[in-house]
Amino acid sequence: MKRRQARNTKMQAVALTALLFSLATVVLAEDGYRLWLRYEPLPSGARPTIAAIVAAGDSPTAKAVRDELVAGCSGLLGRTIAVAERVEQDGTIVVGTPKSSPLIAGLKLPLTTLGNEGFVIRSAKLNGRSVIAIAANTEVGALYGAFHFLRLLQAQQPIFPLNISQKPRLQLRMLNHWDNLDGSIERGYAGRSLWNWSELPDKVDPRLRDYARANASLGINATALNNVNANAKSLNAEYLRKTAAIAAVFRPYGMRVFLSARFSAPMELGGLKTADPLNAEVAAWWKQKADEIYALIPDFGGFLVKANSEGQPGPRTYNRDHVDGANMLAAAVAPHNGIVIWRAFVYDMKDGYDRAAAAYDNLQPFDGKFAANVLLQVKNGPIDFQPREPFHPLFGGMPKTQLMPELQITQEYLGFSNHLAFLAPMWREFLDADTFAKGKGSTVTKIADGSLYNQKLTGIAGVANTGSDRNWNGHHFAQANWYAFGRLAWNPDLSSKQLADEWVRATFTNDPKAVRTLTRLLLESHEAVVDYMTPLGLHHIMWAGHHYGPAPWWDKERRDDWNPTYYHRADEKGLGFDRTKTGSNSVSQYFPAVRDRFADLRTCPENLLVWFHHVPWDHRLKSGRIFWDELALHYQRGVDWVRTARKDWDALSGVIDAGRHEAVARKLAIQERDAAHWRDACLLYFQTFSKRPLPSGVEKPQKTLDEYKAKSLSW
Repeated sequence: MKRRQARNTKMQAVALTALLFSLATVVLAEDGYRLWLRYEPLPSGARPTIAAIVAAGDSPTAKAVRDELVAGCSGLLGRTIAVAERVEQDGTIVVGTPKSSPLIAGLKLPLTTLGNEGFVIRSAKLNGRSVIAIAANTEVGALYGAFHFLRLLQAQQPIFPLNISQKPRLQLRMLNHWDNLDGSIERGYAGRSLWNWSELPDKVDPRLRDYARANASLGINATALNNVNANAKSLNAEYLRKTAAIAAVFRPYGMRVFLSARFSAPMELGGLKTADPLNAEVAAWWKQKADEIYALIPDFGGFLVKANSEGQPGPRTYNRDHVDGANMLAAAVAPHNGIVIWRAFVYDMKDGYDRAAAAYDNLQPFDGKFAANVLLQVKNGPIDFQPREPFHPLFGGMPKTQLMPELQITQEYLGFSNHLAFLAPMWREFLDADTFAKGKGSTVTKIADGSLYNQKLTGIAGVANTGSDRNWNGHHFAQANWYAFGRLAWNPDLSSKQLADEWVRATFTNDPKAVRTLTRLLLESHEAVVDYMTPLGLHHIMWAGHHYGPAPWWDKERRDDWNPTYYHRADEKGLGFDRTKTGSNSVSQYFPAVRDRFADLRTCPENLLVWFHHVPWDHRLKSGRIFWDELALHYQRGVDWVRTARKDWDALSGVIDAGRHEAVARKLAIQERDAAHWRDACLLYFQTFSKRPLPSGVEKPQKTLDEYKAKSLSW
C-alpha cells in the first residue's frame, strides 16, 4: 500500500508540474521565445490517445527526455500526461535504452546499426497493452527520438502504427558562432552574444539550457562558441573555465563545444617567439594546451581554425602550408579523439586573379595530405555566402580529403534580420548540385555524407543567427533557417516544402489555409530576394563593410576584390565576370560536364549567367527579351513579390497572434522599402552603361543615382 501511495504521489507531482508548465505556456505572450517547441494544443479531432509515459533512467539526459515528453504531450493534447512506473494502459509511451529499461530490452528492437545517435520508434505490445516504444542505444539517441515523436504530433502525422528507424547521415552537425569575448557578434543581427563571459563560470544564464534544448530538438550536436576571427584569450585558463561551464549545460543535450583557435596563440599566450607549426616548441605548446582543455572538458570537440585569411595569422606566415598547420593541431588533439576543422576560406589578392578560384588553387594541390582527424570546412559557394552562387568546385575536387560544407544561417548578404528569406531552397539547390566527380549523380550531398568517396569523418556547419533578442533571431521568420539547417544536417535529403510545413505548424498555426499561405511565402522568399538584390548571377554588389544595401558603384576598398566593381565589371558592352577561357578560366575547376555547361553562354543556367559570362546588354534570353530588359524585370518582380507578401500576411490577422503579426508586418514594410531601394539604385547605375530605357512594367526610380550613392540603406 505504501509503495502504491508513494507511486501515486510521484505521479501527482509530475502531473502538477506538467499542468503548471501548460498553464505557464498559455499565459506567456507569443514573443517567439519558444521557437518551434511551443506545444500548443492540437485541434480536438487531431489528438491521439496517449495514456502515460514510462521513462527509465535518472541521468540529466534521461530527465530531459522525460521532461520533454511530459511537456510536449501534455501541451499538444491539452491535458496532463503523467509519468508511470509500468505499462498499465494502451497508448503508453515507453522510452529508454536496453541498458536503462528492461521493457525496452525485452522488445529486442533492431538498434545494432543505429550507432550512438539513432533511434527506433515503433508500435509494440507490452503486457498485452499497445504501446509506443522510443528506443536507442544511448540516452541522447532516446532524446532525439522523443523530439522526433513530438514533431510527428505537431505536424498532425498519424502515430498508430509507427515503424521508424533513423540515424543522422552526418556525424558532426554544428553551429559556428561568430561571437566575440566582449559580447558583440560579427554578422549578428539579433542582439548580443548568448554567452555572458563576464558572469561565467559562477553564473550561467538559464537561457543556455533552452538554446541546447532547441538544438537537440533538431539533432545539432556541436557548437563553436567564438568568432573564427579569434581572440587568443579564449584559450587562456580563465576563459577555459568559462567554456567548461557552458559545456556542462550542453552535455545532457548531446552537444559538444568547440573553440576557434587563433593560430598565433603560442606567441600571445605562451610567450614564444614564433607560431611556426614545424617548430617543436610550438607543437609542444599546442599539445599542452589540448591536454589542459580536455582535463576541464573531457568531451571537448576540438579546434575550428581560420588561418591566412583576411589578415588572420597562419602557417603561411612562416612559409609553411595549410597541411603543416592543420596537421600540427590535429596531432595535439588526436590523443583525446579531438577534431580540427580547417576553414577553406582563403584567398590571396594578386594582379589578374579571380577570387572565386582562390580556395581551389590554394588547397586542391594538398588533396590527401590532411590528417585523419581534420575536416576541411568549405563554404557552399566559391565567393562568400552570396544570395546565389554555383557550388564550390572543391566539392568533388578533393576526393582524398574529408570535406564538410559551411552554410550561413545568419543573413549577412540577404537583408540581415529584416528580410524574410527562407534559405532551405538555396541549400537544397547546393546539396542537389551534381559535381559529376564520378559521373552523373555525384551530388554534393553524396560528397558531404561520405558515400561518394567513403569519407570516414563527416559534418556540416552553419554560421549561427542566434542572439540575445527575445525571439532569438531578430525576425520571427529567421527562426525557420535555424530549424531548416538542423533538420538538413540530420537528413540532407529533406525537401524544402516538408521543412517549411513542419516549421509553420510548430511555430505559428495548424490552420490549413494559413499553413498553405505561410509555406508558400517561405518557399518563394529566397528567389524573390535574389530577384531584387542580385538576379541572373550578379554577386557581391553590396555596400562595403556592412553588406546591407546595394553599392554596385563602390570601388574605394584597398583590395580590388573587396569592391563590387571587381565582380560585376559593367561597361558599355555588357555586364558580368568572364570566367571562361576568354577570361579567368576559373570555370575549368569544375568537372568537364559541369564546366562545359557553365562555359557556354547558350547552356549556362540563366540564374548564373553573369557569374560566368560578360553578357552583352542585347543578348537574347529564353524569354525572348534582351538581357537588359530581363535584368530590370527581375528587379521589379522581386519588389512585387514583397508587396504581395505583405498583403498575404495582413490577411492572416486574427489567425496569427497579434504580437508576432505586428512584428512581422513591421519587418515586411522594411523589406519592401529595401527592395525598391535595391531595384532603383542598381538599375540606375547599370543604366549608365547599358544606355537603354527601362522596359514596360518597371517602375520609375524614386530618387536620383547621386542620392543613392550618397547614403547607404539603414538597417
